[in-house]
Amino acid sequence: MTATRPDNRRRAYWLKTLHEWHWVSSAICLVGMILFSVTGFTLNHAGQIEARPAVTKLSGSVDEALRTQLEKQLPAAKALKGKAPLPAELQAWVQKHWDVGTAGREAEWSDDEIYLSLPRPGGDAWLRLSLADGEIEYERTDRGWLSYFNDLHKGRNTGAAWSWFIDIFAGAALVFSITGLFILKMHAGNRPFTWPMVGMGLVVPVLLALLFIH
Repeated sequence: MTATRPDNRRRAYWLKTLHEWHWVSSAICLVGMILFSVTGFTLNHAGQIEARPAVTKLSGSVDEALRTQLEKQLPAAKALKGKAPLPAELQAWVQKHWDVGTAGREAEWSDDEIYLSLPRPGGDAWLRLSLADGEIEYERTDRGWLSYFNDLHKGRNTGAAWSWFIDIFAGAALVFSITGLFILKMHAGNRPFTWPMVGMGLVVPVLLALLFIH
């Protein structure tokens, strides 16, 4: 009896600790788990889900003073191997006329044009300015909300903040899974189907990979 009581107290302590870590990690990753589960399904059936991209095209021309200023900045951009941000004046022009943000992105500078790629979740966009005549054009492709959430799942063109979220979510999901495994272990004595079910979760994907993926 004396030896049993410390063992029971130790078991109760670890079970309580595991349950606390389990519910906290599950609360953190609950919404993310739903998002990644749903988008995992939609990505798996992407070819069967019809998408109708909406394309927006805009065009215009910058004034001669701005075009001349851009030409003067061309040598400095070429010295950086043709990679440099848009000048503040051009960024302001694009923001004012088309409400398009271009800050923090590097454009490709060549002798005859400036090209800026603007990829984003759920679509793509680009901006091109001709240095010869000042003609500027912008095109945006929007593939819809489903494509947007699919890109969030893949971390495609989502930026540093979303990348951090994926890392934190992955860590929380790992804690959730590991604490769940230990909780299963502590209850396995009273639940004989515990390890067969866990084993099935391992064996089934391994067999599918070996037999049907080539």
